[in-house]
Amino acid sequence: MPHHKHLRRLGEVWLTPAVYFVTTCTAGRRAALANDAAFAILRAELEAAPTRHGWTVGRFVVMPDHVHFFCVSDENSDAAPLSRFVGGFKQWTAKAILRSKGLAPPLWQKQFFDHVLRSGESYESKWRYVLENPVRAGLVKKAEDWLYAGEIAPIMR
Repeated sequence: MPHHKHLRRLGEVWLTPAVYFVTTCTAGRRAALANDAAFAILRAELEAAPTRHGWTVGRFVVMPDHVHFFCVSDENSDAAPLSRFVGGFKQWTAKAILRSKGLAPPLWQKQFFDHVLRSGESYESKWRYVLENPVRAGLVKKAEDWLYAGEIAPIMR
């Protein structure tokens, strides 16, 4: 039995198109996001992602100091690389949120976390886990009571 057998699994990782799970946090974990004004700005930019960046966003949760969302690059488009899409999202939302709140920059940490959902992973189960974040943080008793979550477009085919 060859000792590199585990490498064969890599072929199963790439989905067409790949579904990414993205998390980005505020600088210094500043609680600036879980409010109506910031949520409206974040949602509007997630809705604009296909036009601006060639990415479609599925479900998302806005926490006080970070955002989770699922996304997929649009087929038949010249989608920006994921890092450029997330960088553009952060740039546009930072300007608007900082202006609306009278806050000093920076809004976002420079880096972000991304994870490709593997073929065996369930979008639904990962979503349930993310949706429960406000409950685990003690912000609401039931996930359904959290106002700062939603879905832009269905991304599972």
